[in-house]
Amino acid sequence: MVLSRLDIHRQNRGERTLVTLAGDIGPATTPLLRAALEQCLLDGVTVIDVDLTTVGSCDARGLDIFLSASRRAGRVHASLLLHHPCAQITQLLAVTGSASRLLAAPGGSVPVTGLGDLTSTGTRAPEEPAHRSGQPALKDGIRIRRLTRWQAEGVREDIADLAAESVVGTLGEAYHNRGNVLRRLAVSAHHPGFALLLAETTVLVGCTFGFPVGPDSSGRRGFEGTLQESVQRLTSHARFAVLTQVVAHPHAQHRDIARRLQQRLLTVLHSSLGVALLDPADRAGQAAFSNWGWQNMGEIVGLPGPVAPCVLILLAEGLSPEGR
Repeated sequence: MVLSRLDIHRQNRGERTLVTLAGDIGPATTPLLRAALEQCLLDGVTVIDVDLTTVGSCDARGLDIFLSASRRAGRVHASLLLHHPCAQITQLLAVTGSASRLLAAPGGSVPVTGLGDLTSTGTRAPEEPAHRSGQPALKDGIRIRRLTRWQAEGVREDIADLAAESVVGTLGEAYHNRGNVLRRLAVSAHHPGFALLLAETTVLVGCTFGFPVGPDSSGRRGFEGTLQESVQRLTSHARFAVLTQVVAHPHAQHRDIARRLQQRLLTVLHSSLGVALLDPADRAGQAAFSNWGWQNMGEIVGLPGPVAPCVLILLAEGLSPEGR
């Protein structure tokens, strides 16, 4: 029996990527195709161009994978476009009514590639081990990716669902429900330097977001300026990152996931100190942050709001604690 073969090459250019396929898309190779397209989305790609020039055939299962990836891409304001399909694939798209959704516009060209720039994600038959080079693989299949501000809008409901699920049946429900999380995300996203990180397997398992604060904030009125001055007096750090939310799925790995996310966010925001503000009555939240390595510095007065929040701090691993 001759096994189907599918070679997959990927070239990244900013937030756009070109996936070049060579071979046949059938029962033996569709898992490979699915994994490659899912990885593009996990990496935050906004446009996936799929070059089918050297693909000889595609079955209905392969079409389903393209359609599924297209739908998932749409949820995060990304897109998937098929280029140069053979006659068999063109007919399959026409018969199923999928051409308008998947095919690139007539005349649209595939980005030019150089062989030296290609990153291979596999050239293997089904029995060969699945190995991806150059991918940010993390322990136990968990991957972390950063989303842009507009991409965050597409996953806000998923983040809110995860946050609600993580505290269901606990005392933290009153402080970390869907509405509170959505408000924190909306407010944080308007701050300069906002960053959002997701931890994913095949589903969302963790999330954190926040923004940097520096000495230039002290000249501003309101929350940010007052917070900068207060934290600097308390810790001697003039620059720090406010982690507005840290959420992890409630399973055996949740502590490790949260630690990875918060440390990665500090790295992304170029900060050696993380700051979080919690309601003093949120004992469950304070306990969770304590388990993640945060230190409770007590209540901080002078900030806008009905209560004086507790300020918690976290030093970045492997970075100098000096933040001045």
